[in-house]
Parts: sequence; C-alpha cells; structure tokens
Amino acid sequence: MPLLFSYGTLQQPEVQQANYGRLLGGEPDALPSYRLEPLTIDDPEVVRLSGKAVHMIARHTGDPNDRIAGMRFDITDDELAASDAYEVDAYSRTEAKLESGLTAFVYVGSGSAHSLAS
Repeated sequence: MPLLFSYGTLQQPEVQQANYGRLLGGEPDALPSYRLEPLTIDDPEVVRLSGKAVHMIARHTGDPNDRIAGMRFDITDDELAASDAYEVDAYSRTEAKLESGLTAFVYVGSGSAHSLAS
C-alpha cells in the first residue's frame, strides 16, 4: 500500500469522506527542506469540499531547517488515484523522504520557494 503525506486539506475528515469514503488512520510526520506558501484555488468542487478558497502548497527550498508538519497515511492505489483527481493542476505528486525515514507520495508545487529575503 502506498504512503501519502498530507500537510493540508487531505487531513480534513470531510475531504477524506468525499474522496475515499472513509476516514484515514495516520501518523504524524514531517517533510524536511520544504516550506508552505498560500495558493488560491479556483476549482469550485475543491473549494466546496475543503471549505477553503486558499490552500497551502509545499515548495522545495533545499534548506534542511525548513520543514512542514503533517500526517502520513496508508492508502490504497485507488485512493491515490482519488487524491490525484482531487488535487488541482498547481500540485504535482512526487515521492519524498520524510523525517521518519519513510518515503511517501506528497503533492508539491513546481519550482522552488520564493525567497523571503528583502
């Protein structure tokens, strides 16, 4: 069974019920060398399910001090396909090594995080 790391709306019970027909059991974990940035969602069905027009998106920074806390879930291949269908085009699925040492699928943004330096 694949592992899925979620830092956002895939952790919400209503989103899990809508996408998977069940609540997922998971373990806390973290994604190192990534940072979150806001992303405006224009897909009305995603906004309806999540209740949010602005989601967060993970961007790779390469900085080992950056990390994103979230949940690691065991899911089925069909649930992974449902996750792909739920995520809007700004997200792409990749595999990443988590702080636990496990490798999981995670939805991230293309490109690197914008610099916060002024």
